[in-house]
Amino acid sequence: MKIIHVASTNPVKVNAAAEGFKTAFPAEEFLVTGYRVEHGVPTQPMTDAETRQGSETRARLLCEEYPGADYWVGIEGGVEQDGDGLLVFAWVTVLSADRHGTGRTGAFHVPPEVARLVRGGMELGLADDQVFGRENSKQQNGAVGLLTHDLITRQSYYEHAVILALVPFINPQLFPAEKNTII
Repeated sequence: MKIIHVASTNPVKVNAAAEGFKTAFPAEEFLVTGYRVEHGVPTQPMTDAETRQGSETRARLLCEEYPGADYWVGIEGGVEQDGDGLLVFAWVTVLSADRHGTGRTGAFHVPPEVARLVRGGMELGLADDQVFGRENSKQQNGAVGLLTHDLITRQSYYEHAVILALVPFINPQLFPAEKNTII
């Protein structure tokens, strides 16, 4: 059984990691556990680069604080202003003793009122809750689920990015092993 640590206790992120790994490696069994990690990442990353760095930082700090796993996963949602409004997306980082992978979700625009609240300093999940009259949507279907009427849930949205982050692990013959200095 492979052990996966996820740098979040949010069930959406933990379940997305579990399902992504199960999809990528159907013959394997996994024990997936979420951990709270003090990560130093802003509550709401406001650029693509900041969001990617957040996923990387989460995974690396998790690895340092909770060794003894086969994989460490960091998932970070973020936003970035573009010419048409506020884009939402997430980055995923997966680490092992000898591999490193990253993947990103698709991106979509949030409604102007949600964007206004986020630009004003509110975290996206709280802005969604306020605009849509929900409570704790970030641990449920999230903005993507609210806006697509659950055609895509927050969990399924993250699952694809987890699978994309696993590309070097699915195809190890194409990606040279690297020495991970913190493991």
